Amino acid sequence: RDVAPSRGLGDVYKRQNYLKIRNTARYILGNLFDFDPKTNAVAYADMPELDKWALMKLNDLAAKVREGYDSYEFHTVFHAIHNFCVVDMSNFYFDVLKDRLYTSAPESATRRAAQTVLYKVLDALTLLLTPILAYTADEIWLAMPHDSSRNGESPLFNEIPKAEFIKADEEFIAKWDRIHEVRTDVQKALELARNEKIIGKPLEASVTLYADGELYDFLKSVENQLPEIFITSYVAVENGEGAVKGDVEGLSVTVSKADGEKCERCWKYSHTVGENADHPALCSHCADVMKEIG
Repeated sequence: RDVAPSRGLGDVYKRQNYLKIRNTARYILGNLFDFDPKTNAVAYADMPELDKWALMKLNDLAAKVREGYDSYEFHTVFHAIHNFCVVDMSNFYFDVLKDRLYTSAPESATRRAAQTVLYKVLDALTLLLTPILAYTADEIWLAMPHDSSRNGESPLFNEIPKAEFIKADEEFIAKWDRIHEVRTDVQKALELARNEKIIGKPLEASVTLYADGELYDFLKSVENQLPEIFITSYVAVENGEGAVKGDVEGLSVTVSKADGEKCERCWKYSHTVGENADHPALCSHCADVMKEIG
C-alpha cells in the first residue's frame, strides 16, 4: 500500500529501495521470535563492541532523520534510512551477526545482546519511517514486541526517537571504519580464492593478514574478533607480505584452506571436532552449547 505499482525504471528503482527497507524489518522480526525486551534486554555496558558500533550508527541515523523532517527534506530522510539498512545493517552487521544468532545458546548473553540491538534498531526504524511509510510502519509495529515505554497499539501514538542511543565516540568509530576497510580487502582475497578453487565458502578459509609497524599492532589488538567479522574459520596476523594486496596501505592477505574438520552445526573448521564423545561431529563451542541447551 505504501508503494504504487511500477511503471518505469524510476518506479522500479524506488520499489527495490522500498523492498530493501522492508526486508531489513523482516530479517529483524524473524530473529526476535523469542525475545521479550522487558526481560531479555542486555545493558549497553555488557554488549560486545560490534553491538555498540551498531547503536552508534543508529544514533547517527536518528539525528539525520530528525534534521530531515525538521527541514522538510523528506528525500534526505529516505536516503539516510535506506543507506543505514543496506550498508550498515544488511552488508555488515547482519552478515557478521548470523553465527551469534544461529549457533549460540538461546539464552546466552551474546545472543541476547544481539537481539537487544536488533530490537532497538527495529523500534527506532519503524518510528522514523512512520511519517513517510505509514502502512508499512504500522504493519511492522503490530508484529514486533514492545517494552513498557511504548504504546503497542500504533506507531502513531509514539514519538519519533531522538539521537539518544549512544553518542558516537570518534576514536571508536575510526577503529571500526578501519576494520571495515580491512574486511573489504579480505573479501576481495576470499573471492579470488573461490575463483581459484582454493575454497568454496568463506568458512572453509584460513586468512593470514600480513602487515608491519602500527598496522600490525592494530590488527593484533583486534585479532580475536576478526574470524567473526570476516566470517572465516581462522585469522592470523603476521609480519611480512602475503599473496594479495588490497587498498589498505601496508596490508596484504593470504587465503588458504582451513585445517581441521567441519563442524556439522556451525560449519566452521576446527581441530576440536571429535573431542567430545557425546557430540563427535561438533566443535568444542557447539558441544558446549548443546550441553547448555540440555
